[in-house]
Amino acid sequence: MPDANLTPETTVTLRVNGFTTQVVCDVRTTLLDLLRERLRLTGTKKGCNRGECGACTVHLDGRRVNACMVLAASADGSEVTTVEGLAQQGELHPVQKAFIEADAFQCGFCTPGQIMSAVCCIREGHTGSNEEIREWMSGNICRCSAYPQIAAAVEAAAGKEW
Repeated sequence: MPDANLTPETTVTLRVNGFTTQVVCDVRTTLLDLLRERLRLTGTKKGCNRGECGACTVHLDGRRVNACMVLAASADGSEVTTVEGLAQQGELHPVQKAFIEADAFQCGFCTPGQIMSAVCCIREGHTGSNEEIREWMSGNICRCSAYPQIAAAVEAAAGKEW
């Protein structure tokens, strides 16, 4: 009879920010906890831990997801990009630059999730107007209310070649 005190584990293989990694974790581990606690990629923030605030937004196989709502085991074999993986060869991503130029943050807690969501918003083509940007970014909450600057940063980055 199995020991009731043993926690079931699984091996998860991911390509994170361009590097393949393999981690043994509890089957209940979320992608967010795996990234932050096991891989020490702390740019992805734990906000509500219920999929409501967007602070934990990452790209999973090119799609934006709330990492707190994804079991790590279900992401096995996937490509994950975190805010740490956007910059290339020491050069900030155009969206990261736009956020700085537009002063699109105050406390900065939501900024990584906002940036990750903004990259997908632009890729998805949802930047036709300020209203459209706000609608497609609405899954990311900014408690400091920097929404005008965030929308301006998304609009500015959408107009650049990248």
